Amino acid sequence: MSIDFTKLDWQKNSDGLLPAVIQDAETGTVLMLGYMNEEALRVTQETRLVTFYSRSKKRLWKKGETSGNTLKLASADADCDRDALLIRAIPAGQTCHNGTRSCFSATESPLETIGLLLQTIKERSESAAADSYTKQLLNGGIDAYGAKVLEEAEEVVRAARCEGRQRTIEEASDVLFHLLVLLRGEGIELSDIAEELRRRRK
Repeated sequence: MSIDFTKLDWQKNSDGLLPAVIQDAETGTVLMLGYMNEEALRVTQETRLVTFYSRSKKRLWKKGETSGNTLKLASADADCDRDALLIRAIPAGQTCHNGTRSCFSATESPLETIGLLLQTIKERSESAAADSYTKQLLNGGIDAYGAKVLEEAEEVVRAARCEGRQRTIEEASDVLFHLLVLLRGEGIELSDIAEELRRRRK
């Protein structure tokens, strides 16, 4: 998504900068806060690499220009007052200079945990190594991961009936993992599921 530059309130601050919140497009994790002027936003949209205006260096600064930990632009949006930006990006490596994936708290929200699990499944599916459990399931196709979803679904119901809360949590985790593997194997994104749920909610 591109932003109409003319509708942003570049005059809100005397330095012509707007705060830009950077969010991981795949996990939902808030990664960092930077600042952009009009040129930085234009370069970001043209190159698809997130670029800020450095207040200390007084110049444009492409994230990762020295470390290699770049941010690939997925989408850009503005808030309702048109004076703040939300940039969704795909990080290459750790975002924070302290060596962490986020400049904010390391505590994961439940949705972030699922996003990171999806990321791991994607990485395993694209790996040349065939010795991981996930890769073996994906190589087996619907017969392999489909059977595991059916098996784990039956086990979570049994746990809920007879085995208590903790066992139900454990078996539900197994169901969720194998369902995510199935979706990966069938080329279905979580966003596709979300869109269907939004449609049903109307």
